[in-house]
Order: sequence, then C-alpha cells, then structure tokens
Amino acid sequence: MKRKFIRIFTANHSNYTNMWLVIFILFPVSLFAQQNTEASRRDTIKYGTDTEITSLIQALRNENADYLDEELAELVKTSRNQRILIGIFNFFGEREKKGLEERAIRAVDERIDEANETVISAIDYLGRVRSADSIPALIELIDTEERRFLNNGVRALGRAASADKKTADEAADFLIDFYSNREPTADSRREFITAIGATGSAKGIELLSEIAVNEDERIPLRSAALEALSKIGAPECLDAVITCVNTNDPNVRSAAVGALGPFSGEAVERAILDAFRDSYYRTRIAAVQASRDRKLEAAVPYLKFRAERDEIPNVREDAIRALGAIASSESIGTLETLFYERRNSDRIRIVSAEMMMKNAPSRNVSRLIAEMDEAKRRNQTALYNGLLKALGECVIDGDKTDLTNITRRFMQSGTVTEKLYALDMIANNNLSGFDSDINTLASDRNEGIARRARQTQDRLGTGSPRAEQATENN
Repeated sequence: MKRKFIRIFTANHSNYTNMWLVIFILFPVSLFAQQNTEASRRDTIKYGTDTEITSLIQALRNENADYLDEELAELVKTSRNQRILIGIFNFFGEREKKGLEERAIRAVDERIDEANETVISAIDYLGRVRSADSIPALIELIDTEERRFLNNGVRALGRAASADKKTADEAADFLIDFYSNREPTADSRREFITAIGATGSAKGIELLSEIAVNEDERIPLRSAALEALSKIGAPECLDAVITCVNTNDPNVRSAAVGALGPFSGEAVERAILDAFRDSYYRTRIAAVQASRDRKLEAAVPYLKFRAERDEIPNVREDAIRALGAIASSESIGTLETLFYERRNSDRIRIVSAEMMMKNAPSRNVSRLIAEMDEAKRRNQTALYNGLLKALGECVIDGDKTDLTNITRRFMQSGTVTEKLYALDMIANNNLSGFDSDINTLASDRNEGIARRARQTQDRLGTGSPRAEQATENN
C-alpha cells in the first residue's frame, strides 16, 4: 500500500513539474512572438506597399490599437501615395486624433499635385479634429467654388470653426455671405445651413430662423435649419423652433421637437410632453431624445408607456435609454421592471439591463447573474450575450463578492468572449486576486485575449515578473 502511494505521488509530482516546465518554456516564446509581431508591423510601415499598410491599418482598427500612431504620423509627412494617405487620414479622423494637421493643410493648399480622394480625406480630417489652423485654407478652398471639394470643405469649415468664438464668427460670416449672395446649388445649400449651425456662432440665428419658419421653403432645408438652431442653442433660437413644433408637416414637426433639447422653460417642456402623443413615430422619437438630453423627470411616465407599448421598436429602445439617462428613482425602478419581466423581448431586456447596470449596478448584479445563468440554461444565446456585455461594462461600488465570483468562473472555464469580459470586469472594478490568471492570458495563443490581458495589466498598473524576466532573456 505504501509503495502504491509512493508511485502515485511520484507520478503526480512529475506531471505537476512537467506542467510548469511547459508554462515556463511557452511563456517566453509567446512573448517573443508578440514582440516579433510588433516589430514586423513597424517594418511594414517603413517599407511596406500601400496594400500592406492598408491591411495593417484595418488590423489596428479592429484591435482598437494606437501604439503605432507616431510611426503612421511620420509616414504621412513624406508620403504622396494616395491609398496610404487616405488610410491614415481616415484612421486618425475616426478617432479625432490630432497630429496630421500640417500635412492635411498642405494637401489642401497643394491640391493640384494631390489625388482628389486624398484632398477630400484631408479636408474631412481637418473638420473631425476641429483644426482652427486650417480655417484660412478651408475658406480659400470654398471661395474658389471648386465643386469637387465644395461640400466637404463646407462641412469641415463648420466643424473646425467651433474651436473658439472668434473663429466661429469669422467662419459664420463667410458661410452666410456665400449662401445669401452666391446662390449655391440645391445640394450644397443644406451643407451650408448645417455648417452655419456647427460653428455655434450666434451670427447664424437670423438666417436660420428665416429658413426654418418659411413654409414655402423645401422641407429638408427647414429641418436642417432647425437642427442648426439647436446646435447654436442660444435663447434667441427658441421662437423659431417653437413655431415649427405646431406646423402641419410631420417631418418639420419632428425636427422641431428634436431641436428642443438645449432649451429650457415651461413652454419647452409642454411641447416635449405633447409630442409623445404625436401619431408620427419620428416625432415621438424626437420627444424621447429631447427628454433624454434634458433629463426631464416629468417625462418618465410617458417614457414608461412608450417603452412598454409603442408599436415601433426604435421608440421603445430609445425610451429605455432615456430612462437610463434621467436616472431618477422612478426611472430606475421602471428599468428594473422591464428587465425582470421575462415575457419582454430579448432586445428590451438587454437595453434595460445596460441602463440598469449603469445606474444601479450594486443592487442588481446578483439578479443579473441569475438571469444570465437562466438564459444560458434555456439556450437563449442572444439574451445571454447581451446581458454579459452589460455585466462586463458595469462599475460597482461596495460589495463585489458576486462580481468577483463570476469573474473567477469566467477566467477558469469561460469561453473566449467570457474571458474578455472578465478582464474588463477586473480592470473596471479593480478586482484583486487575479494577477496570476492575467499573466497566463497575457501569453495566450489567441492574440485578442493576450492583448486585452496586457491592456488590463497596464490599467491596473501591474505586470508579470516572468514577462519582465522573459524580456530580459530575449
């Protein structure tokens, strides 16, 4: 018996030793593969073709990675390759990432030497990053009335001018004068109206109000003028907006209700609540959004009714999100009722859970986990994944026992998706006791998990001693 025990112990001890030997061997290999991938990507930026660089940018976009931004910015300074420039301008512009303004302005100034698509992507980039330095170049571009660049230039100017009041007034004066005296085409007029509002300058109020209340004007232009007045948001804009709330055209009416968000006063609140009764669904959506923007507590009963009964799914979902934005005790109670009623659609329950976990996570986390387990038991995959996302994004104050327990379950035996959300929960809530698990995932063969684990280490300010040792050895 004693010999049998010794043989079992020896075998188990050998297996245990082999397991750790494999881990110590594989960890430096995985880390080396990661470093090799990043080095390869940097070489692609230095020497790669436009097709290779475009593929790299898409990979960075998918990974939401920014660690190669400096290298890409350096490439833009010297390259005239159309595909490379467009790819990098778009990649930076999507994230409103500054750093390419000088090259983008040069592309506008020297547009005769650049491909049209390159110039357009540069123009759009300048607008997205609200580059005040680009305003002279954009005004000069629009002033030439080159149709191939006009609409993009107008949009970019409106956005760029919003950087400060002085530039906003300067751009608004130019846009108003162009609109009033040069008779832009029908397609361009809407762009000018939108851009005037985007500047935020009060100088545009008079023209925009005239367009909004003019019943002989085209409906799209009236609607655009109302949206522009809302962007400016000055009290002087309100009269025109209220006037249009009662117009006969449903599209203008819904645009007017949607424009009420920034304004205050009894007349505004009354108009919003009345809009919940409008038979045109877009007007109801506008009422929901205005209630959300204003955090209008008086709208909670209307939002509850719309969330439960509206015939249009978008109205129901928007009403739930508005309840979450208002975040009063009544609205949170309504969200909980909507979520825990299992007869509601998966989508209604998922959106309710998202809002509930943003506003009252501590008191609902236990039941949310129970509902997740029930959804998994019933093979309700879409519901389970939606609730998992809501859980993964929550931030809990106070007792984190339940969150810690499910995180541990995911880390030990979860799917790839569950492990990714577990890493988010650890970082979002500063959960302790997972350093070893994170270190293991940081060397996972799945690059998505490995990268998220390393990001989690960065967010927590922790690291793997073995990783550091492996780096030194390599």
